[in-house]
Amino acid sequence: SELIKPYLGSKYKVTEVPKSLIFYMSKHSGPVNEIQWSPVREQSHMLLSASMDKTIKVWDAVDTGCCLKTYSCHSCAVRAAQWSSCGRRILSGGFDSTLHLTDVETGKQIFSSETEFRISALKFHPTESNVFICGGFSPEVKAWDIRTSKVLRVYKAAVQQTLDILFLPEGREFLTSTDAVSRDSADRTIVAWDFQSAAKISNQIFHERYTCPSLTLHPKESVFVAQTNGNYMALFSAQRPYRINKKKRYEGHKVEGFAVGCEFSPDGTLLVTGSSDGKVFFYNYHTSRIVRTLSAHKEACVSAVFHPVLPSLLATCDWAGEIKIWQ
Repeated sequence: SELIKPYLGSKYKVTEVPKSLIFYMSKHSGPVNEIQWSPVREQSHMLLSASMDKTIKVWDAVDTGCCLKTYSCHSCAVRAAQWSSCGRRILSGGFDSTLHLTDVETGKQIFSSETEFRISALKFHPTESNVFICGGFSPEVKAWDIRTSKVLRVYKAAVQQTLDILFLPEGREFLTSTDAVSRDSADRTIVAWDFQSAAKISNQIFHERYTCPSLTLHPKESVFVAQTNGNYMALFSAQRPYRINKKKRYEGHKVEGFAVGCEFSPDGTLLVTGSSDGKVFFYNYHTSRIVRTLSAHKEACVSAVFHPVLPSLLATCDWAGEIKIWQ
C-alpha cells in the first residue's frame, strides 16, 4: 500500500483519536466476532474478519475498502481467527468444533483438526510460531503444534467455557478468562498458567462477580486489562501475583453480555473499547478518563482495533455484520 510505505521506516507517531469514516464495508450476513490487522507491517493494509455467517474474509481496509477474499472452511459460526506471524496463513476456530489453518493465497487448508468442543478463543504463541492455544465450551484448554497436528498440552481449568486467552510477554505464561462465576465465589474468572508445565499459577486474580469477555496487554508496560461484564475495564499487573490496580477503572461504556473487545493503541497512550450501544470509547490510559466517544454503529460494537503503522486509523465491527474504517 502506497499509504503505508512512508510510515514503514519511521517510528510510530502519537495516536490520534479518529474523527471521520473512510470505509463502510458490509459483506457479512451475520455478526462479526473478530477483526485483526495483518501483523506484517508491509501487508498491514489487510484486515481479517471472522463472522457468525460461517465465513472469514480478508479486506483491503486501507486503500479501497474492498473484500479481497472469502474463506468458507467452517460449517458453523467462526468465533475466533488469527493471522500467523508471517501473515501468509489464517488460523480459525468455530462452533463446528473444527480448527483450520488456511493459506491466504490459495485458500487451501494446511492444517485441519476436530476438537471435542465448540471453539471460542485461540491465540498463537508469541515466540513459537507453530504453536497455538485454543479453548471453548469445555473445562480444558489445549496447546497444539501445527507441524504434527497434535495436542502438545492440556490445561484443566474445571470451568464451563474459556472466553479469551492472553499470552504474557515471552509466552512462558498465559491467562485465560472463564465464565466460572458462581453465586458465592468469583475466583477462577481469570486463571494464570505456566505454558510449559501446564500448572495453574493463580486463580485468585479477579475477585469481582463478573465474567471477563476479553483481555488485552499493554504494548510497553507490564500490565493487562480485562473487559468485564460489570461495564468497566479493570487494570492488572502482568507479573505475579497479577494484582488489580484499584485506583484505575475504565468505565462509561456498556458490555451487557456481548463479547466486547478492548485494545491499547500501539503507543500505549489510549485504551479503546466497543460498547453494546454501538459506540466506541477512547480512554486515556494514565488518567482512565474518557477522551472521546464515537457513535460508530447502530448495533453492538464488539471490536475496535488500531492500525499497527498508521497512527490514527481504526477498524470497528458490529453485531449487524458491518465493518467500518475510521481516521
